[in-house]
Amino acid sequence: MSLVNFSGQNVVEFTITGFDHLSHHKLMGAVILLAYCLAVLGSAANICIISTDRRLHRPMYLLICNLALVDIMFTTSASTTMISVLLAGDKTISYHSCLSRVYIYHLGDVTECLALSLMALDRTVAISEPLRYDTILTNQRVFILIVVSWLIGIGCVGKMIYTADQLPYCQPVIKYIFCDYAAIIRAACVDPEPYWLLPSILALWLLAGQFPLIVLSYGKLLFTVLRLPNREKGGRTFRTVISHFVPVVSYYAPKLVSVLLTRVGVTLNLTERNALRIISTLVPPLINPTVYCLQNKEIRGVLLRVLRRSPVVPSKD
Repeated sequence: MSLVNFSGQNVVEFTITGFDHLSHHKLMGAVILLAYCLAVLGSAANICIISTDRRLHRPMYLLICNLALVDIMFTTSASTTMISVLLAGDKTISYHSCLSRVYIYHLGDVTECLALSLMALDRTVAISEPLRYDTILTNQRVFILIVVSWLIGIGCVGKMIYTADQLPYCQPVIKYIFCDYAAIIRAACVDPEPYWLLPSILALWLLAGQFPLIVLSYGKLLFTVLRLPNREKGGRTFRTVISHFVPVVSYYAPKLVSVLLTRVGVTLNLTERNALRIISTLVPPLINPTVYCLQNKEIRGVLLRVLRRSPVVPSKD
């Protein structure tokens, strides 16, 4: 792909205008700030609990810890920009800061998908092959899978960012609510069509490749659970499988809605696209800590023990 030469002066900062047509900026900013703080607090609690309790240094909890780290990175890259625009009224962002947020955002997006795939693999082995689980999925193997997932994200997104960094930017306005690849490509002084190939391939792999595998994995789990002779144990396992599928739905639903509507000829306006972006960056990081912390008996037990051991500060009265 040949890059277009540009003799003019590139922009040094962008102006975020995605919220300009909306009212009640402070209220929306406060809601996003609250959701962001809850998401980061929940994910950070998961990381702290798992990293400090050696009994939780097992494959499933390593995957939960990885997902929590990805959630923090993913939502921070977008939420901080939206909060700054809505609450502080600062709509400008430097070129290099915007480009770095694009990288972190899409890296988080790719690794979030792969993290959910690894979670589905873990649950499939745990329920389908419970006696061989400890030999199939060891800490070392899970760690290698996590590293490989990050390397895939770093390589794919790095190529996108390198391409974007070579383009001339003469339009200092981003019509969306934060910096992402589509936003900065549309701000460049080039025809954007040739630059959608790599992200389109990546999106196709995530949606048409990873998502069906995850669905098939959980479908196999449900089939296995329904065949369990012990109804009480089967009921608990069934609830666990359903709860673990909720983060998958929360991550993929906005993407699938956008793709399906486009396929049937429905064109989303800017407000609707921005709404889907807000949902996709805030809802999964909010749901994941709830599912993998509050719904997990061992993590919940560790958290309760920590809270019970917390010293009560006596009153000075």
